[in-house]
Amino acid sequence: VAARDRRERQVVEAAQFPILLYVFGAIIGLCLLTFRSLRATLSIVLPLGLVSLLGYALMAEMGIGLKVSTLPVVAFGVGIGVDYGIYIFARMREAMNQGKTLSESYFIALKTTGIAIFYTALTLAVGVAMWIFSDLKFQADMGVMLTFMFVVNMVAAIVFLPALCRWLLRP
Repeated sequence: VAARDRRERQVVEAAQFPILLYVFGAIIGLCLLTFRSLRATLSIVLPLGLVSLLGYALMAEMGIGLKVSTLPVVAFGVGIGVDYGIYIFARMREAMNQGKTLSESYFIALKTTGIAIFYTALTLAVGVAMWIFSDLKFQADMGVMLTFMFVVNMVAAIVFLPALCRWLLRP
């Protein structure tokens, strides 16, 4: 049993970075195709990278091992987070294309898309936060993990992404 567990851990550790590279590669490719801007793509992808690293830090702090069953959770969190980022950025870009300043565009995005992202993240986080009270350790751990990913991705999209736009886009 110990040898099988050790082998599974080695396989998962070997697969974790290629899987994240594929996920981030697809996101980068699609963002480049959609927005036709490396700076816009970086504004969307860098917050995701930060949240992914924080997710791994949370896993380490909580003693949640990297397993076949936990590996998809970070990828799932990235998938949700990229939605938030794309929604905010697309709305900001739309406003900027109408002649608004970056600051005005940000507040327009917050009033429209931002509120929807906030309620979506809150709804998802509250739903999976209920898992924290489960007697099943895996389910409780994933409740913490997913709640964290949903909330922190929302904060990153609403706060960090526009800050990166200010720095990278320099309108």
